[in-house]
Amino acid sequence: MSGTPDLAARGLSPAFPDRAAWGTVKHLRAWQQAALDLYRQSEPRDFLAVATPGAGKTSFALTVAADLLQRRIIDRITIVAPTEHLKTQWAEAAARVNIAIDPNFGTRQGRTSTDYQGQALTYAGVAANPLALRIRTEQFRTLVILDEIHHAGDARSWGEAVREAFEPAKRRLALTGTPFRSDSFPIPFVRYEPVGQGILKSVADYTYGYGEALADGIVRPVLFMAYSGDLHWRTRAGDEIAARLGGPMTKDMHSQALRTALDPQGAWIPAVLKAADTRLSEVRNHVPDAAGLVIATDQTKARAYADVLKQITGRKPVLVLSDDPGASKRIGKFADSDDRWMVAVRMVSEGVDVPRLAVGVYATSTATPLFFAQAVGRFVRARTRGETASVFVPSVPTLLQFASEMEVQRDHALRMPGHEEVDEADLLAAAERVENEVGLDDQQGEFAALASEADFDRVLFDGGEFGMSAISGSDDELDYLGLPGLLEPDQVKDLLSRRQQDQVRRSEDKGAAPARASTHQQLRELRKELNGLVGAWHHRTDTPHGVIHNRLREECGGPATAAASAEELQLRIDTIREWAIAR
Repeated sequence: MSGTPDLAARGLSPAFPDRAAWGTVKHLRAWQQAALDLYRQSEPRDFLAVATPGAGKTSFALTVAADLLQRRIIDRITIVAPTEHLKTQWAEAAARVNIAIDPNFGTRQGRTSTDYQGQALTYAGVAANPLALRIRTEQFRTLVILDEIHHAGDARSWGEAVREAFEPAKRRLALTGTPFRSDSFPIPFVRYEPVGQGILKSVADYTYGYGEALADGIVRPVLFMAYSGDLHWRTRAGDEIAARLGGPMTKDMHSQALRTALDPQGAWIPAVLKAADTRLSEVRNHVPDAAGLVIATDQTKARAYADVLKQITGRKPVLVLSDDPGASKRIGKFADSDDRWMVAVRMVSEGVDVPRLAVGVYATSTATPLFFAQAVGRFVRARTRGETASVFVPSVPTLLQFASEMEVQRDHALRMPGHEEVDEADLLAAAERVENEVGLDDQQGEFAALASEADFDRVLFDGGEFGMSAISGSDDELDYLGLPGLLEPDQVKDLLSRRQQDQVRRSEDKGAAPARASTHQQLRELRKELNGLVGAWHHRTDTPHGVIHNRLREECGGPATAAASAEELQLRIDTIREWAIAR
């Protein structure tokens, strides 16, 4: 049977789905209709729908739920979502199609008002009392909607609880926008098939990927603005290290370099936030209510980033912290406002609906493919044809790889028993933990970010890379930040190519007649030269970087390298060169 079920027969508002709020669309999109037709034809007990963020999974699920209620196949609905905020969002979306969902249901209360046709819980809430939910599921013909089902594997106990609670369900509809995990824990009620070499691969009943959604104009294309820069930090062992973000390093050094770049006291974060705000201003010339989101590692950094943004824009951004009881209302208010910026930690994750988000800053040390995909998914929901999303990322190899693979479909893969398993929660924790030298203990000192500079690195778009390294604040950088806010994907690619050609031509012209460098450029070059000489002396003498810098300060005087003047830096450069000649 094709077509949407009769609305009047099931008591739904004639306006459904004319209101295009979160969880509803004016008409079922082609993929939603095709998935609904497939569902009606097969009448499955379990159905896994994989659709890219912003494609409309909620509208599809609520249409299925309304149809099953109308045909009396089910009489109760249980919705499981990753966060408290999403519970409320689901309840509000369901209310728009005359399905009453209780978002405050607790497993201990046993009953809920007869006015409700179901309830919404979190995966953590299910794990708190799966037996009570199992009894409730058995009492009714229940449809269970498992939103972002991959979260059922966040902890092994969560997956077991979901399986125990909902095994008796009449129907189970699983949804996800990121059908993969970094561990190999099986996701409940998902079908797996062998693909060779002891690996099982998850099988979706219907898949609608980012590439398809982009071609259909449902989601925005994403411009990844990558930023590199010169960094300087002190390890727990006391060594001072200078390196370039994204350059050849060990895994530990990449982690330390990223931590240094994300330090709000350095120059990298202010420069990138200023660039992102410049980009947002350009987008708002075409999309007046466009907004930006900064995703921070922790609450301390989130507050610091908010202070930096206030200095840049003159307006205090909206700050959303995970332990704030009013966070959900704050996100909702921001979504309906004209505020430019919101800063959040990890609460703004999959499913959170702020369609006007157009510019993002990935300022978190979490570097798993799952979290990256969830974060980028906040910016891809299209409203008007020609909209683009711009996400600013550190030039870290793993993040750039994730960005280049945006259109690659991933599936959850399991290794057969006997293979080592890795917990996704452990991976997320490891991604946020800075790895230090093996064998060092806390008494040997603390990691310290000493200085950072930001440089525009390149733009990643549609599988290609555009642009060459440019100093933050330069005309070359502004060329890329000033791309019009409304462009078709082929226009974006053509314009990026032309901007790159212009940059190359200017670079060649400068080579013929070099311009006088500004003060901050001179200081940067001197610090870079000094740090390179210190590194060479370290390799020559095996003396720690920190010891070399301290010896130079003792001989030449002056403050630490980050605060030294051009004259002081030049004196240290001349001194270390004299050491090399005398040795």
